[in-house]
Amino acid sequence: MNFIRRALLSMKAKKGRTLLLCAVFSAILIFVLAGLTIRSAALTATENAKKSVGATVTLSANREAAMKKSQDENSSERPDPGSFSLTPVSLEDAEKIAALDNVKTYSFLSSSSAGAGDGITPISSESEDTSTSESTTSDQGNEMGQGGPQGSGAQGGPMSQMNQSDFQVSGVMDLTMASDFSDGVAEIISGEGITEADKDSNNVVIEQSLAEANDLEVGDTFKITNPEDDTVTYEMTVKGIYKTSDNGDSMGMMFNFLNPANTLYTSYTFANTLKGDDSAGTIDSATYTLSDPKEMDSFVSAAEELIDTDSFSLQTNDQAYQQMLQPLNNVASFAKNIVILVAVAGVIILTLIIMMTIRERRYEIGVLLSLGESRLKVIFQFFSEIIICMLVALVIATFSGNIVGNVVGEQLISQQTTAQETTTNQGGPQGMGGEQGQGGPSGGGGMRGGFGSIGASSQENAEAIQELNISVKPTEIATLAGLGVLISFFSILLSSIGILRLQPKKILTT
Repeated sequence: MNFIRRALLSMKAKKGRTLLLCAVFSAILIFVLAGLTIRSAALTATENAKKSVGATVTLSANREAAMKKSQDENSSERPDPGSFSLTPVSLEDAEKIAALDNVKTYSFLSSSSAGAGDGITPISSESEDTSTSESTTSDQGNEMGQGGPQGSGAQGGPMSQMNQSDFQVSGVMDLTMASDFSDGVAEIISGEGITEADKDSNNVVIEQSLAEANDLEVGDTFKITNPEDDTVTYEMTVKGIYKTSDNGDSMGMMFNFLNPANTLYTSYTFANTLKGDDSAGTIDSATYTLSDPKEMDSFVSAAEELIDTDSFSLQTNDQAYQQMLQPLNNVASFAKNIVILVAVAGVIILTLIIMMTIRERRYEIGVLLSLGESRLKVIFQFFSEIIICMLVALVIATFSGNIVGNVVGEQLISQQTTAQETTTNQGGPQGMGGEQGQGGPSGGGGMRGGFGSIGASSQENAEAIQELNISVKPTEIATLAGLGVLISFFSILLSSIGILRLQPKKILTT
């Protein structure tokens, strides 16, 4: 082992060369460690993303199958629009799917409409008197409702009845999962929202302007009428008041029930009551948030075994999860490239330095070889010198690599998040919103996103990737040490070609 002793003596004698090797190796290992820590942090954030944001699967009536069935039944002639109907989702089947593994949260949705009764008047944008407005909407409703499905529970009442209604009733299991509330469009400002505890109750959450116009507060009561029979009334208890930033559209100027302020949130069981006995034990749709988006396909396969796929469909949406992962995957990929490029560059740089060192130490090598020292031990001497420098560089990198990793990592995630948000603002959420709308309630519920699409908020997802928790871990130090040894080995291996070709007699005589 005298080659190790010679290596130590040589390093002590040539302090400048030793410091140069330590400095170069430190720079290499610092950037390699930065890449390792950034990649590790990105992978950890990816795993955490699965816990915070799950993919959603929506169970609803199969529109395509219903339309195809209608066309097949009327293949010889033009299909009758009135023959198209949707089968409401069985509450029992929805609960069976909710019991499957990988379901993090779930919510049921049922939508209907209602008329104004004692103690409440809808917000109206019409300047005409009430009788004229009712006459106009009634005529329009009869026109639109001709040939339409009559009394279909899945449709939430005929279109003519919807046009005559004053309020849009969105029945939910958990109000926080309604898209308007999860996306920040609406928020509770007084009282509480609808929860599973409100099942089979007449509790309602109303909009702030509607409450102010009717002088209603939390705990007050008012009456609404059945959409099919205005002699049937229901006494509602105000559980909460919400505020919405949705200003509606031109349709809301024509029909009261399309005005965002006239949306009433109740339990899904009460919405079914408004639709009649035929809708008992049914819902318009069910939305399931999965714990692990990677298991979406297996979840859908298991769920399809519990339902009639000819009547119902399962629509998947993991855009929120993918949106969160894209910046993280980009950062992880970039960090991996940093490790590879720096390692390759390190081998090249160290090889060149060692080759220059060998030129300066030709006489030393010639003396050692003439004294009978094997070429292999000479190579081991140089390898020992590099390994000692590597150990010093490893200590330096351990203390400074975390700082570099944080600076580089935060800059990378900031750039990737900004790019992702720009892409999302140019059209990302629209895709998600459209998909959710398809999986929303049938019939009247499909007219407005607030009438029922349920899902995770993409705005919250973007906030979850604003920073990475970058820290040096023992596993990364071990990996760095292994990479340092490999870099040293390949550097010496490439440089040793010159040593093997040296002849001691030629060296000492020149």
